[in-house]
Amino acid sequence: MKPILECYGLSKSYSNGRMALSNLNLSLERGQIIGLLGPNGSGKTTLIKLINDLLVPTEGYIHIDGSTPGAETKKIVSYLPERTYLTPSWKVADLISYFEDFYEDFQRNHAEQMLEALGIELHAKLRTLSKGAREKVQLVMVMSRDASLYVLDEPIGGVDPASRDYILNTILTNYNENATILLSTHLISDIENILDRVLFLQNGQMVLNASVDDIRMEQKKSVDMLFREVFRC
Repeated sequence: MKPILECYGLSKSYSNGRMALSNLNLSLERGQIIGLLGPNGSGKTTLIKLINDLLVPTEGYIHIDGSTPGAETKKIVSYLPERTYLTPSWKVADLISYFEDFYEDFQRNHAEQMLEALGIELHAKLRTLSKGAREKVQLVMVMSRDASLYVLDEPIGGVDPASRDYILNTILTNYNENATILLSTHLISDIENILDRVLFLQNGQMVLNASVDDIRMEQKKSVDMLFREVFRC
């Protein structure tokens, strides 16, 4: 079975001359939860945008299930951006209908069951929900797709610890075993127990691509400790 994501010689520079990614080579297998880690400006967001066809590479290529990012790959990639894109005037039910119309793999019953468990009513307007509740709604939408690749940008940023636990549990229990999750976060200690693999980015380059088990066995350190050493946090 071919990797879900492959990058070869992937580079991205901006008009101001800044090189956001430089000659990145990467292959992600299916059925893993992978942490995309690095300080601000390391290239994480650029890579995520390239995966989701929001940017075009300057050099090299990126393939998702063998295809260049575009209309076809959007059918199998479920993306949670760092900033909410929800329309405040919509009701939760409107958002469900939007996802159902837009994505063939959206599972309406699954979404409604998760929202009911959260105590979020379908007729509630998004603007009336707390920030944490809105982020949970958005995550429910993303995880209610039967996607091959989930790309989650800071899914636990800006929410309280109790909400983090719910979000992590939602991620763990709502994807099929053949899917891959690529998760970007600064809160490494909160999520490292669910990770199979980590990627460290620095100045647009890959400085580490290793399994979490190997890090613990060979380095005798947690991912959080190693991250702090590599980036001198």
